Parts: sequence; structure tokens; C-alpha cells
Amino acid sequence: MRVLVLGATGQIGRMLQWAWAYAGGIFPLWQTRGNPSTADWVRCDILGDPVGLKAACTRADVILTLAGITPAPGRDLTLNSDLALAVQRAAGGRPHLLASSAAVYGRADGLCRESDAVQPAAPYGGAKRAMEQTMLSEGGPVTCLRIGNVAGADQILGKAGKGATRKLDCFPDGRTPRRSYIGPATLAQVLADLAIAAGQCRSLPDILNVASPGTVEMGALLDAAGSPWTPRTAPPDAIAEVALDTTTLNRFSGQDPATGTAAAFVAEWRTYQEAAPPPT
Repeated sequence: MRVLVLGATGQIGRMLQWAWAYAGGIFPLWQTRGNPSTADWVRCDILGDPVGLKAACTRADVILTLAGITPAPGRDLTLNSDLALAVQRAAGGRPHLLASSAAVYGRADGLCRESDAVQPAAPYGGAKRAMEQTMLSEGGPVTCLRIGNVAGADQILGKAGKGATRKLDCFPDGRTPRRSYIGPATLAQVLADLAIAAGQCRSLPDILNVASPGTVEMGALLDAAGSPWTPRTAPPDAIAEVALDTTTLNRFSGQDPATGTAAAFVAEWRTYQEAAPPPT
């Protein structure tokens, strides 16, 4: 399956470069705004080069958009919608897998299902939800992927071992924040499965949670990584748990429950670190 990966130079894109080098059935075309290094790279600016973007899309069976605007001072988060819409219009009816975020669920209680009404708690989650709504209004074969925390591309493992001892919120029950996670290799396999399913014209849902089964405590992740941390009293607005329901995902990509443990996430992250490709 020929898959165009837009935003291939970001953290998750680099994870895919590593993992898909060994994946069967996937033939990736990587997008960059820099100079292509090999024939499997294509140069185009998603918003600034519509002709180049459309030409890149014609070379693929499935489009995977990882490109997006993440929170930082001065960044315009509304551009997430603009980026997604530009890709959808250039895709020419090809299946489009679009990276959204579990941040759209905000302070949801209990297991977060794709059919739930959502109330994002932060501007980033609100921007991703607006992007989803824009895409679903546009129409066409698009699936918005609400991806949980990715081990190594997150704020916990991604900064483990760097600087001073970390401080983690601790709730009255003695637990640290719990989140749905997924490891780099597992995420790559899930995305490959979804791309193949989409390219084979299987009917994917409009919205799909992407994570490993269950949740993991942030404290457990740092313990497994051997990175020191200390507890602090969680502020009133802290979110104790975001747990994604992966029932629908399992119809397209089955996962071993063992991938959902702190030890497994750390192991996948370390394996990736050892073999990560250099920035492109």
C-alpha cells in the first residue's frame, strides 16, 4: 500500500521512518519542506504549495496527515483546520487518515468513546475538535485519529532523564495522572493496519481512538524508566484520568494487552531511541 505521510519530519513521523523500514505491505512516501534526500521523499508545503501537494497525493493510495500545529507561544492553533482541509481537497477522494488528539476529551469521566459528546479543556484540544468538525463537514473518506499519549513523544518519557527530578501531580487516592498511551512500534503497526484497511476500501469510522488497552500512571512510567520524581498535591483543575475506549480500533488492528504496561512503553521507547533516524 502506497502511503503519503505528511508531516514526516515530526516526532511521530520519525518513529514511522524507523518502524516502517521493516514493515511489510507498506510503501511510504515521506513529505518534507526541505530538500528530499532520496526518491521516497517529496518536497512540498501543505499550505503554500497546493500544486505540489496534489501531485504528491496522486502518487499514493492512502494519505496520512501527521502535520499539525502544537501549543507554543505565538502559534495559531486554528491552522490545524486549514492544514487538514488543504490535504482533504488535494487528496482527490483517496482515503485520508488524519491525526487528531485525545485532548479533545478534556475532563471526560470514565471510558472515552468516539460517540461521546466532548468538551475540550484547553485551546489545543478545542482546535483539534474544530478541525474534526471542519473535516466531517467537508465530507470525503477521512478518519480522524484521536491518538493517546505516544511514549517518547510525550511530556513524561520524552523528558525523562533530562534535568532535575520531575514533579508529578498526586491525587487524594495517592495516584499520579493516568493516561492512555501507545508505544512507537505499536503505533506504527496500528497505523500500517489502518492504512492497509483504508486502501482496501474497508469502511473506517469518521473518528477512531488510537491507544493501547487501559491506562498507565505517569509515576509508573518514570519508575520503569529509572527516572526520579517527587509527588506534589494536584491542583483543582488537574485531570486525573483520560482513558480511551479501543473497542472499535480492535476491529482493524488487534493488540496484545501486554503492550499496555509501563514496562512495555519504556522498552519500545528505548528501542526506538537506539535506532532513531537523524532529523531530516
